Amino acid sequence: MANAPWWAAHLPEGTAWQDVDLLSARSIPAAFASHVAADGDHAVLRDPERGWLTRGELERDSASIAGRLWAAGLRAGDRVLCSASPSAELVAAHLAALRLGLIVVPANTAYQQSEFAHLVGDARPAAAVIEDPIARGWVSRQAPGTIVVGPEVDLPDGPVPLLDGATPGDPAMLAYTSGTTGRPKGAVLSHGNLLAGVEAVRLAWRWTGEDRLALALPLFHMHGLGVGLHGTLVAGASAVLVPRFEPEALFDAVIGESATLFFGVPTMYARLAASPRVAALGRLRLCVSGSAPLDPALHRRIGAATGQAVLERYGMTETVMLVSNPYDGERRAGTVGWPLPGVELRLAGAADEAEILVRGPNVFSGYWDRPDATAEAFDADGWFATGDIGRVDNGYLRIVGRAKELIITGGFNVYPREVEDVLLAHPGVAEAAVVGVPSAEWGETVVAAVVRAAGDDSDPDALIAWCRERLARFKCPREIRFVEALPRNAMGKVLRDRVAPGPP
Repeated sequence: MANAPWWAAHLPEGTAWQDVDLLSARSIPAAFASHVAADGDHAVLRDPERGWLTRGELERDSASIAGRLWAAGLRAGDRVLCSASPSAELVAAHLAALRLGLIVVPANTAYQQSEFAHLVGDARPAAAVIEDPIARGWVSRQAPGTIVVGPEVDLPDGPVPLLDGATPGDPAMLAYTSGTTGRPKGAVLSHGNLLAGVEAVRLAWRWTGEDRLALALPLFHMHGLGVGLHGTLVAGASAVLVPRFEPEALFDAVIGESATLFFGVPTMYARLAASPRVAALGRLRLCVSGSAPLDPALHRRIGAATGQAVLERYGMTETVMLVSNPYDGERRAGTVGWPLPGVELRLAGAADEAEILVRGPNVFSGYWDRPDATAEAFDADGWFATGDIGRVDNGYLRIVGRAKELIITGGFNVYPREVEDVLLAHPGVAEAAVVGVPSAEWGETVVAAVVRAAGDDSDPDALIAWCRERLARFKCPREIRFVEALPRNAMGKVLRDRVAPGPP
């Protein structure tokens, strides 16, 4: 066992880590079906409107919807666009699509007409499950032949066909990148990719049927859907849906429903930490943060208030989960930890900081209808270039920044994250985002958008001077722009192309 990976200690007694098969269940639906067969009366999902559903009830609901979709003419390989707030109906529709062999295309509920138009034009769905009536109208007008329904999938009933027959290699999801730069691309994820991603964290985080997740994340993103919901189904666990995140609603779910797990993004943790009820997080077995970096100061603040060492991890739309801090052992703030089961990871080149390359059964096969983008993303040996710059410190991976966010000013490389960390250490800075702005003289100049801390009256020159005391001069912002809030997407990631679009 001397050379065993860190997660091997979490395996059942008598299980050799070399024998772990992340794909033995074949698919998310097949894994869930095995739990239904074992105990169909076990609670699986709590919906605010319907209350608790058992595994058997969810299985029957999803089978009924699959019959309706089959009767409407949908067949394996057809795409189904899904955009709705978390509910039992959405979960049943999503599971039905996977069971039938359809390809789910999750869509952000905040998308506007042009964004839906891009997804519909690119994915060419045969059906769309959309909550917003206005968005249903957009899709119906753009693609008249598409079956467009609400989350309840109100279609004529039909006989239930053979379900749960998908193999690990069959496509299951067309997940579009967040589009922080350029138009979103659709990542083709197989049933095996989705299963391997959640099996890895199930093992690493000791996720069992006794766990109950307070699920306050949207079900159109890999964090909430690909980890939170899919992990619940594969582990045979249960989840409490919190359709709209508010600290009070989350704390009510944790306390009232005896939750043991919570997965959130840094903006959620910041709001929870500011609540007088924050100590309730101490009831949980595990708190996980992802989708964006968690400020080490916030990590320490939560720890002091709750006794929880938040576990940070790293994943992507294209890969589900990749890296995690250990469940046992040090959860090092500011790092994302060690490769998960099945994941191979290395840094490109010999530099201490370089692009992160990965491969494994969780990694997608390529981009939908984008052979050039796929070829660019993978090398000849199957390593996927994540676009993230990383550094390994004593085995722990630290994300330094995005390769495409690299600022080149006067011939020198500047990673925004490094400058942001220095700004965030200033007591007058609540949030900061650093970008490169085109410059005829320098190529790019470093510009920072800053949200002031309450009561702060620091001027731009003072913040620039603060940076110059701590960074090489070429890394320091030449301009500070004070803003009320940073532009973010639904998962809390800063939209850098909107941080400093033009003159202040």
